[in-house]
Amino acid sequence: MTLTVQNLWLIPTLPLLAAAITTFLPDRARGMAAGMAIAALTLSFLFSCGALMTALADPAAHAVANFEWFDLGSGAVTLGWLLDPLTAFMCVMVTFVGTLIFIFSTGYMKEDANYKQFFCFLSLFAAAMLGLLVANSLLLLFVCWELVGLASYLLIGFWFHKPAAAAAAKKAFITTRIGDLGFLIGMVWLYEAQGTLLLFNDGAGLLEAASLHALSSTLVIGGLAASTATGLLLFCGAVGKSGQFPLHVWLPDAMEGPTPVSALIHAATMVAAGVFLIARVFPLMAADQALTLVPVHALTVVAFIGAITALLGACIAVAQNDLKRVLAFSTVSQLGYMMLAIGVGSWVAAIFHLLTHAFFKALLFLGAGSVIHAAHHEQDIRQMGGLRPKMKITFLTFAVGMMALSGVPFLFSGFWSKEGILHAAHAWPVSHLPLYIGLAAVVLTAFYMTRLVVEVFFGQPRSAAAEHAHESPASMTVPLVLLAIGTVALGFLGTPKWPWLQAKLMGETEVHGHAIFGDGTGLMILSIILVGVGLGLGGWFYARKLRTSATTRDPLEEKIPGVFAALAARLGFDELYAATLYRVNDAVAALAVFFDRWVWDGMVRGLAALGRWCGMMNLDTDEQIINAGFDATSAGLRSSGRVYARAQTGDAHGYLLTLAVAFVVLLVVLVIGGAR
Repeated sequence: MTLTVQNLWLIPTLPLLAAAITTFLPDRARGMAAGMAIAALTLSFLFSCGALMTALADPAAHAVANFEWFDLGSGAVTLGWLLDPLTAFMCVMVTFVGTLIFIFSTGYMKEDANYKQFFCFLSLFAAAMLGLLVANSLLLLFVCWELVGLASYLLIGFWFHKPAAAAAAKKAFITTRIGDLGFLIGMVWLYEAQGTLLLFNDGAGLLEAASLHALSSTLVIGGLAASTATGLLLFCGAVGKSGQFPLHVWLPDAMEGPTPVSALIHAATMVAAGVFLIARVFPLMAADQALTLVPVHALTVVAFIGAITALLGACIAVAQNDLKRVLAFSTVSQLGYMMLAIGVGSWVAAIFHLLTHAFFKALLFLGAGSVIHAAHHEQDIRQMGGLRPKMKITFLTFAVGMMALSGVPFLFSGFWSKEGILHAAHAWPVSHLPLYIGLAAVVLTAFYMTRLVVEVFFGQPRSAAAEHAHESPASMTVPLVLLAIGTVALGFLGTPKWPWLQAKLMGETEVHGHAIFGDGTGLMILSIILVGVGLGLGGWFYARKLRTSATTRDPLEEKIPGVFAALAARLGFDELYAATLYRVNDAVAALAVFFDRWVWDGMVRGLAALGRWCGMMNLDTDEQIINAGFDATSAGLRSSGRVYARAQTGDAHGYLLTLAVAFVVLLVVLVIGGAR
């Protein structure tokens, strides 16, 4: 089965339709809501596979189907669909992993009173993400981008009766809006400069040669190329959505939502959107690379922000005690790796890691959900322990995810995708600093994941919840097994010996591999050694002497209490923002209230008082002068009329007598006057 670009709209429309129908179902239709959501996303997966077959038939092509949305009179707003290997691979990943998460949710959310609404929001989330992937217009992409933000708000705050969940939803929504403002400004700038927001349009699209040349050859403020400035503005949106420093603070708090939501956000959908965006507009980001006079290159900024985020997330994860927050900061770190890869010029390595990360991070989050479900919603790893014999399937699949994330060679996909990023950073001519930061994060990743597995699964149960834990039902364990298989299998599509996935993403029809131990053997060996160091240190600190009580002090905390406390407090970023940005925001808000209440409202009240005074003056003038004078004149006329009316008797004889008397009087007057 193949799917042409003209029918690409079916992929996001099916889950959107499921969300719309589910909205009108009664609350008791729980099974129908879940079944409809799973069926719709499964069909989208099949259509995505068909789209992938079409894209792989000609991987170098960018097939588009543009259409007019509405007419503006002087022009038209044009949207469109885009099909290429990047779109197709992403759609397959989102629909496959999303379907497994949907199935897992049927068991995890089984007892929830708002079961129907949960699947409605999940379908909306999936539809928005898929619409973003297939868009050939920055405008359509931005619309779906904002719908992803809305759906994440609804899902993170799904248990809104919990104050922490409501606060986390607002924090995620507002923080990502900060980045989205930059995205919006960049999009408006591009439209003003090029007159279009289409990515590909028969040579006239934003990502095609003519537009890229015009943008890169135009210098703006500070000597930046227009392509650099707009690329950095678009990157602001990705910084917010993908939890990059300094807007990473919302991502760990998103753990307040149900665990399937955490898996969906951190693996397949929301956080992947930012990386996808920068990979999609990579030609724009790289358009200024040939200009030596440009003071700042967009990709250089991306590389260093990614490197900082990778190290920051790994450091903080070391000292977290909440099971899901360890994985959340791990996601922050891995997203930093992806941005690092794009920044050093290898968007293909970033997408390869994004795809492998989607599988093993979904596996880890769903494994965490299985543990939390079995432990009666306990999330503190200090309260766990001894779960390995009680939850064998969960343990084995979680271990696969842990080894993939840690980069254990050579069986696990995370090793191959991570190596691709490190080798791209090594080849970057600008600086090797991102490489060194990435290598440091390798050690930390293996360390904190070893700590996590030992604390959760080994030793003796340290609470009643852990003591009574049991394996999750098949609706939850089957997705774990399938994700574990995918975590292993996906890596073999991108090994140096057979880099099939990378070749297709680059638009190449033939795959040219090389020996695994080639020019980069030294770096690979160093990376493997560092993974071993991280695993060894984790085992030394945590497996050598297993925790016996939930109140026992953490071994690392005993060694470096000050550093551990700082990392446990997330390096104080939330407190720093509260003391600075929040206060500035409060001050601006107070100033706005002052102006609104005393300046603008005072002006309005003054104008209203002036209006009332003018009205009163008008009333007095009208009533006392104009109306009074008119009334007096009218009264006089009425009096004269009444007098005159009395003379109108209608008697002819009386009229003749009056005329005679008047005539006599007139004669007398004339005679007297003549005599004088």
